[in-house]
Amino acid sequence: MKATRRALLGATLASPLILPASVRAQGSWAPTRPIRLVVGFTPAGTTDIAARLLAEPLGRRLGQQVVVENRPGAGGNLGNQVVAQAEPDGHTLLMQTISGGAINYSLYGAQMPIKPEELAAVALMVRVPNAIFVTPSLPVRSLRELVAYAKANPGKLNIGSSGAGTSLHMTGELLKLEAGIDMLHVPFRGAGPMMQEAIAGRVEVGVDNLPSVIGHLRDGRLRPLAVTTKERSPAMPEVPTTAEEGLPNVEATAWFGVQAPARTPRAAIQRISDEVNAIIRDPDMRAKLNDLGGMPPNLTPDGGTSPETFDAFIKAEIAKWGEVVRRSGAKVE
Repeated sequence: MKATRRALLGATLASPLILPASVRAQGSWAPTRPIRLVVGFTPAGTTDIAARLLAEPLGRRLGQQVVVENRPGAGGNLGNQVVAQAEPDGHTLLMQTISGGAINYSLYGAQMPIKPEELAAVALMVRVPNAIFVTPSLPVRSLRELVAYAKANPGKLNIGSSGAGTSLHMTGELLKLEAGIDMLHVPFRGAGPMMQEAIAGRVEVGVDNLPSVIGHLRDGRLRPLAVTTKERSPAMPEVPTTAEEGLPNVEATAWFGVQAPARTPRAAIQRISDEVNAIIRDPDMRAKLNDLGGMPPNLTPDGGTSPETFDAFIKAEIAKWGEVVRRSGAKVE
């Protein structure tokens, strides 16, 4: 696992490639210069891991270097804005998340810098559980025990996330709402800083996407309590679901996919979507994603994705999380 993680986080970008004739023959679009893959969060988080995992094989298949560019800020909104305002020619892409792609439209309201129609769906790459965990010094070993402890100590626990408006923030809000407990949300500028504070014991409870926290859970630096999907994760089968712990409505599957500026040529969107599908179906890539707790897109009958199915998926997510924001009363300062 450590070798896999080092490979994902430390991967160097390949030099520009010459497009083979066999690849040039596929479709009517091909990039003519390096492609930017914008990430709206800091390095080392799950969004960054997903982008770097995709960049090298996508560049190899397209015949041009794919450069990951981190533009963190406002729960992914800065990255959204950068891509929405880019030239719509297929050379700027966004590694979109459940936060920037769905939750933020309701959470930020009039402060949201773009509208959903300013970004075009390309392909869903992977879905992942969120994990609820605690610092090892907290005397709880299950989600039920955490709820009981929080009720006995109202307002005394902090719950950390990688930023206001992220799916991690909203998962925490759902947990508080459904369990009837009071914990102070502490947003951080990325998953890495939040986890370091949890490891140090200065933040007692945390929520993170499983891929970026799984190493700390496996080595005992953080204690997992539950995953937020309907079924247990094959990557950590010993960790129960929130439903098993008595909170079936605390369900949140994070997702990561590729979007492009609106008005990007259809041929470019389809070509990139086809290549992403080929990459995520590769057995080696599936093994890497599975090891990190990732699940296939499953938006098409063959388990893959398409621009149309991803677009419909995003619209459904915007509606779902808009209702969660309304119920929780969550706000951003």
